[in-house]
Amino acid sequence: MDEQARKPSEMAPIDVMRIMEMIPHRYPFLLVDRIVELEIDKSAVGIKNVTINESFFQGHFPRQPIMPGVLIVEAMAQTAAVLVVQTLESDAAGKLVYFMTINEARFRKPVSPGDTLKIHVEKLRSRGNVWKFSGEVRVEGTLVASARFAAMIMDD
Repeated sequence: MDEQARKPSEMAPIDVMRIMEMIPHRYPFLLVDRIVELEIDKSAVGIKNVTINESFFQGHFPRQPIMPGVLIVEAMAQTAAVLVVQTLESDAAGKLVYFMTINEARFRKPVSPGDTLKIHVEKLRSRGNVWKFSGEVRVEGTLVASARFAAMIMDD
């Protein structure tokens, strides 16, 4: 689909360089490599390629490397932050997206080096500077984690 035919709410893929312009996270804490789908004010799909070179694998666990569940939830939050920034456009300048709550977090299958996380987030609602989301993470179509979470948009 060319840019002219694309619905205004659909965005082309967003690469890691653009993501780093949108959110402040950097190595080793940037946990989204690319946004492959984004519908303004509704949903986004991010990709995280998990490699053995991730710093957390040094201690979690050296003989059986598993991505910590809290970092999987953080990847959901970073994908949601890109959705918020893209939705708010210039109103997001100089703002940060902070976690407020994490609810109903479920971890169903371990994530290991070589896995590609497909991170789906959906905006449930927003009121003022508080946004609520539902997130799911899949590896090769299999659900590995899910959560509901809220974030507050605040000045940097």
